[in-house]
Amino acid sequence: MYDVVVIGGGPSGLMAAIAAGEQGKKVLLIDKGNKLGRKLAISGGGRCNVTNRLPIEEIIRHIPGNGRFLYSAFSVFNNEDIITFFENLGVKLKEEDHGRMFPVSDKAQSVVDALLNRLKELNVVVKTNTPVKDILYKEGRTEGILLQDKEKIPCKAVVIAVGGKSVPHTGSTGDGYPWAEKAGHTITELFPTEVPLTSKEEFIKDKTLQGLALRDVGVSVLNKRGKPVVTHRMDMLFTHFGLSGPAILRCSQYVVKELKKSKNDFVYMSIDALPDQNEHKIAEKIHRLLGDEPKKAIKNSLKGLLPERYLLFLLEQCEINPSEQGGHISLETKRRIASLSKQFKIKIHGTLPLDKAFVTGGGISVKEIEPKTMASKKVNGLYLCGEVLDIHGYTGGYNITSALVTGRLAGLNAAFYC
Repeated sequence: MYDVVVIGGGPSGLMAAIAAGEQGKKVLLIDKGNKLGRKLAISGGGRCNVTNRLPIEEIIRHIPGNGRFLYSAFSVFNNEDIITFFENLGVKLKEEDHGRMFPVSDKAQSVVDALLNRLKELNVVVKTNTPVKDILYKEGRTEGILLQDKEKIPCKAVVIAVGGKSVPHTGSTGDGYPWAEKAGHTITELFPTEVPLTSKEEFIKDKTLQGLALRDVGVSVLNKRGKPVVTHRMDMLFTHFGLSGPAILRCSQYVVKELKKSKNDFVYMSIDALPDQNEHKIAEKIHRLLGDEPKKAIKNSLKGLLPERYLLFLLEQCEINPSEQGGHISLETKRRIASLSKQFKIKIHGTLPLDKAFVTGGGISVKEIEPKTMASKKVNGLYLCGEVLDIHGYTGGYNITSALVTGRLAGLNAAFYC
């Protein structure tokens, strides 16, 4: 009989198994896939963004989906503790832009290997290719697990660490939700977050801007009154189906929420291609550039104001022939170019599906979880951690921080329960 069974070999499951093993407990880590740490191995573009070094307040601000729930957890184990934890395992980390922490090796596999070596040192039993069918509960407590092949494995505590429903090829296919529901937990509505957006605009269908990246632009999601709900300033990309890139991924959860509120089948997003300049100054600059050489083609006079493809596109939106001489352009048209460079509105009709998202929104309600221990408030001996919970953040080391912290606490407290 095991003391603790951890289901799921992702970031939170590996952390939970190590934490329980460090307490000298007999631990089984079980995963339906053929190897552990698959999500870790592909995270951060294969470099593994293990955490973020920003202050706790900032980290929580970057986890808009119930980040505040993590205050208690961070008081026990936080991002600095994650850094120390990995360095003690021999994984040296380096800080990059916006506080993102990566292994010096630039290889996610070095992070996975260090965790697997630690499991070995602690004599944690690992079973891969072993799907779990159910969790067994009796008289308000966990009793063990039932495998797909009908084998029962008795244990005192169970940690659910199976992830959400995004990136399903790593094994996250939503297995944990029915097990939690059976224990009496509420599953909030699941939705894709950190996901590319789709648009039916003609210029998207025509692939006019496909492959064009705009650097350091302000992207806003607008409510039905046309006011920004959120603005993110980062890079973005036009695709054959809509929009992608860091700024778009960060805005995506707000698009999902606005679409739900809206009676329309679309919401507007606004792109500010020149976020450091105000519209009036841009209009003056356009006026000056076109006035200085009135016989020059407008596309040549305004070269450098915006990326060339985007400039030509905006001129087309203003019904201007790019080869027309600048001296022929009316003041009103110049103002229109300035206005579009500050707020080009695009209809967004949806997102790619949940299985194409980087992160799952929604999940097991955090109101039913003890915030300092990750213990279920419904069943004794049940612990929940990682993306199966209704916690979601932006990309940049925030989701993995949440997974590692909640995993650590779940494993530790599962061990204490035994």
